[in-house]
Amino acid sequence: MRMRSSNPVLKRALQQQSGPGQGYGQQGYGQPGYGQPYPQQGYPQQGYPQAGYPQQPVADQPMTIDDVVVRTGMTLGTVALFGVINYFLFMGNQGLGMALMFVGMLGGLVLGLVIAFKQITNPVAILSYAALEGLLVGGLSAFLGMTLSATLNDPSEGPSLVSQAVIGTVAVFAVMLALYKFRIIKVTDGFVKAVSYAVMGAAALMLVNFVLSFFIAGGMGLRGPTWLGLGVGIVFVVLAALTLAIEFRGIEEGVAAGIPNKFAWQFAFGLTVSLVWLYIEILRLLWIIKTMFAD
Repeated sequence: MRMRSSNPVLKRALQQQSGPGQGYGQQGYGQPGYGQPYPQQGYPQQGYPQAGYPQQPVADQPMTIDDVVVRTGMTLGTVALFGVINYFLFMGNQGLGMALMFVGMLGGLVLGLVIAFKQITNPVAILSYAALEGLLVGGLSAFLGMTLSATLNDPSEGPSLVSQAVIGTVAVFAVMLALYKFRIIKVTDGFVKAVSYAVMGAAALMLVNFVLSFFIAGGMGLRGPTWLGLGVGIVFVVLAALTLAIEFRGIEEGVAAGIPNKFAWQFAFGLTVSLVWLYIEILRLLWIIKTMFAD
């Protein structure tokens, strides 16, 4: 019986597999004892190429956890590389660093939407997105770090802010993974729907705040060092963390369904989006706390 899922990546993958000759997602794929003959003379053995039998293309082989981990490592590595580059560029030339930060923000937003809606699995497109996000992350980290250092009159506060945000992001990721693995958090369809609506609401709120900031300093004050900004920051950190649980469910379902491993790039993209958002929210939350309670 074919698996059903509300995840758009899995829907597309399972639709592509519905043609004749596709065996992914069926019980016992590639294992003897489930409608397949045991290796005998005259039958090709699983995992042992034999002359005369066409080999399955690498892109169509079933996705594994390792596939997702490797591709996610590549995307996050690209984010980190371009983040470091723009961080130090910002320190030396604020104008250039700020310009690259806005290029990363706008370019990443546009390319990210295209990848998400078209379900693109092209590694060039996804790594390009990661590079743009790196420019944004690096520039924003430098900007908030310099602002905090100036406020507290302590040059060490900037690098400390960034390192604490990185540690916080890794810690939240590990906690969410443990909560999901041990089923302390149950990611049901209702959970996915509620979190998705909350994320869309948060995005709409930030868009309104951004537009108002052109006419009113700080917009509605949702991102400033105020009690309102602190509350919004906490809510956004929680939302970003919850999106990780949704990504974990999608990966687990994808591996169970045996979808082609090219879709590992889509899951790597989803994890990167969630982790970048989580890092930015933790970074800003720490900046708000340190600024508000500065001696």
